[in-house]
Order: sequence, then C-alpha cells, then structure tokens
Amino acid sequence: MSIVVIGNGMAGSRFVTELRDRDRETPLTVFGAERQQPYNRVLLSNVLAGIAGPDQIGLVDPAWYERNNVDARLGVEVVRIDREAKTVHASDGSVTPYETLVIATGSTSFVPPIPGTEGGLPPGAVAFRTLDDCSAILDVASTARTAVVVGGGLLGIEAARGLAGRGLEVTVVHLAGHLMERQLDPGAGKVLARTLRRLGIRALLEANVTGLRAGADGARVTGVELASGDVVAGDLVVMACGVKPEVGLARAAGLEIDRGVVVDETLTSVTDPAVRAIGECSQYGDVVYGLVAPAWEQATVLADVLTGADTDARFTGARQITRLKAASVELAAMGETHHGDDDPDVEVMQFADASRGTYKKVVIKDDRVIGAILLGETSTAGTLTQLYDRAAPLPADRLSLFFPGMGGVQTADSPVRMPDAATVCHCNNVSKGQIRACWEKGARSAAEVAAETRASTGCGGCRDALEGIVAWLDEQESAPVG
Repeated sequence: MSIVVIGNGMAGSRFVTELRDRDRETPLTVFGAERQQPYNRVLLSNVLAGIAGPDQIGLVDPAWYERNNVDARLGVEVVRIDREAKTVHASDGSVTPYETLVIATGSTSFVPPIPGTEGGLPPGAVAFRTLDDCSAILDVASTARTAVVVGGGLLGIEAARGLAGRGLEVTVVHLAGHLMERQLDPGAGKVLARTLRRLGIRALLEANVTGLRAGADGARVTGVELASGDVVAGDLVVMACGVKPEVGLARAAGLEIDRGVVVDETLTSVTDPAVRAIGECSQYGDVVYGLVAPAWEQATVLADVLTGADTDARFTGARQITRLKAASVELAAMGETHHGDDDPDVEVMQFADASRGTYKKVVIKDDRVIGAILLGETSTAGTLTQLYDRAAPLPADRLSLFFPGMGGVQTADSPVRMPDAATVCHCNNVSKGQIRACWEKGARSAAEVAAETRASTGCGGCRDALEGIVAWLDEQESAPVG
C-alpha cells in the first residue's frame, strides 16, 4: 500500500508521524504547500508577541523525514487529484500514484469582499493565518505606531495582545455585540473587553467594516472604514475574520463537500473509499472541527485503522475546549456556554469581578457540567475540564468549581490529588499516569516528558500543570522515607 498525504500542517504532519510510529515500511509521500517545516499554528501568537521564535514552534525536524523514509515535498503544492487514475498532480510537474490518499489541506483565511480587497490586500494589510503572514505582520509592525485588528474572535484577540505587547496602539473592530461570541456569553465578553482595555487594546463592537482605506496608486493602508461612516486609522491592519475549509482540490475531484469533505467514522470520504480526510478540511456529521485536539485525534484514529494497529478505531466526534493563554489574559471555555435562565432543566452558576478581570460560569444539567467559562483566574480549569470531558458527577460543594479547596473538595489541579487517569494535556490526550510512567523511565524534566508524550505541545495551556507534576514527582523521589 502506498499513501499520499496532501497537506503538511498540524493534522497532516501528525498523521505522518503517527503512521511511522506504527509502520516503518509503507511508501509514504507528503506534500506541503508551505516551504517551512511543519509548525504549531496555535503558537503563532507567541511569535507575534516575541515570546517565541519561528524555530521554536516546529513540529517535525526536516531531518526526521529522511531518517523515517518519508518523501516530504515541502513547498510543492498539489494542483489536481485524478481519482480514476489514483494520482496527484503537483505544481512541480510531478505525478504521484497512490493507493490511499489523505487530504489534510486545513483552512484558509476568510477575507470579506469589501472595497480595498478586490485585487488582494494592499500593503500594510495582512491576513493572520500562517508563519509567512506572521513574518509579514512583524515587518509592518516594526515601523507602525497603530494597528487595527478586524475580528474579535480567538485569533484576533491573540493578534491584538501580541501587537500591544510590542508597543503598538491597537483597536479591535468586531461585528458582533461582544468579543469571542462563539465561546463566551455577553457577560464574559464584557469582562474580556475591560481586561484588554487595561492592556491598551480598544474594542469597537457592533462595528461593520465596509472597506480598507489606503493611499493612491497602491500605497500603504491607512485604516478601515465602518458602516457608520467613521474611519479607524491604522498603519497596520490585521484581518482575523475567521477561516474556511480549504476544499477546492476535493471539490474539483468530485468528492462530496458540505462545509468540509464529508467523511465517516473511519475518516473515509463517503464518495471514494480510497480517499480519507482529516483536520479542518474534513466534516464528520455536521461538524467541521477547528481546534487542534480533534485534528490530532483524527490523525491517531486514521493511523490505527490504516496500519491495522487498531482496526476498530473510530472517530465519533470530540468535545471542543478552547484555551487562550495570551500574556495577562487567561481563558478556558468549553461546551454550551450561552445558556441563561430560560431553560428550567439547566442550572447556571456565575461569578464576576470585573475590576479584577475575572468571570466564571458553569452550566449544569442532570448533575453534569455541559459548559463552562473561566476568564482571568483559571485554577479550576483542570477540574472542570475533567468533569465536562467525562460527563462525571459534580462534587457536593459546587463552589469548589470556582474556588479550589473549598469544602475540602480535592481538585484535579493538585498533582497529589489528581488521579492517574486524569487527562492533563487535552490536545494530545495525555494523562497524569502517562506522565508518571514517562518520568519513571528516566525523563526527569518537563521538556523531556513533552518530547516523549507530546504533552504541552499543542495549545500550551497545560504547560504549568506538566511542570507541576514533574516537580512533584521529583519531590517524592527526594523525600526522606517515613
């Protein structure tokens, strides 16, 4: 069996490494439209903020491909799929046969069709999606004083925080009535806007951008125009208006497309059994997953199925947990967060302290957590995530969901109290027990454990927990007996 992978991003590169962990012999070719080694797109905001360099967010060392007999064609784009001949045609003129084709083309930035974007974005305006985009933003930011971020979702907030950290005056322009409306309710959105304001970031809500303003003859962008007639000035404009699945190749090949490539529980296209799809370009049921954890879970399931490591492996959906860990802004959101008092079967617990930038909400149904928001103070995020992910019964003292240690409730955030089965890294599905086992085999630092288990290499939100567990294990080893 020969396998060809189209796409070398977070889903495609993870599938390639998972496959090689199970099978060293099957001919494997991967095409990546970007020239760089695969990198962690979640951490691009860290590069933008100057917390990390581009070389620090890589996922696969280029030398790994040769060592593992993978034909990696970086910077080579697939331009056509011939399903009848079972070949892919690439931009370098090559034609590569396959027995199994894996489509992992991800998403592309959505840029609204507004005046000023007809021939592409003008100089000084950049869509924020790739490492090249990040480099372009930093080039403009080096001489800019003001920036406008169009879009107040997760990516837009991360971009705004990164630019503000570099000393720019930043304005976020958002169409909805509150920030991050997909993950947050209006109360949390209001607290987030107040927190950002203290960090020097202004948020304009219910603001409809109707055009980009630039100088004559292709000059640099000078700001954005709003439906109200106002102009928001900016030497830099970052477009963070969302993404859309990249399904052009799949559609041209005649595969069934809804929002993404429609697949079944084995990630097989419902059109062609020789074609699989994973990550942000795939659709299971009516859901296109836009977070890293589901994409990596799909990669693992597909590697199990194709290699026979677990022929019964299936992807049956995933719970989506959003983590934002920008400087001075911590957020965890999961599940159904928009419930109010209109459902008699739902109980909502809330706590807010806007002056401290804190907002907490837990949504409960049938004694189970079905949604939660923790903004500003996230010490109970591990406990809530466990309860939500496993649909586990709530503790007797529900205030412990907001304030750790209340009522003597043992929380999952303390290493000594955390059961080995507790999931520490949700991006990679790594438990405390796996971390302990890795430590017992000789990995005695957080970096060594991360290299072995991949814990903390996704969104990075569990890095503190990982370091705490490793430090606790070290303490246990050095503690005097008795």
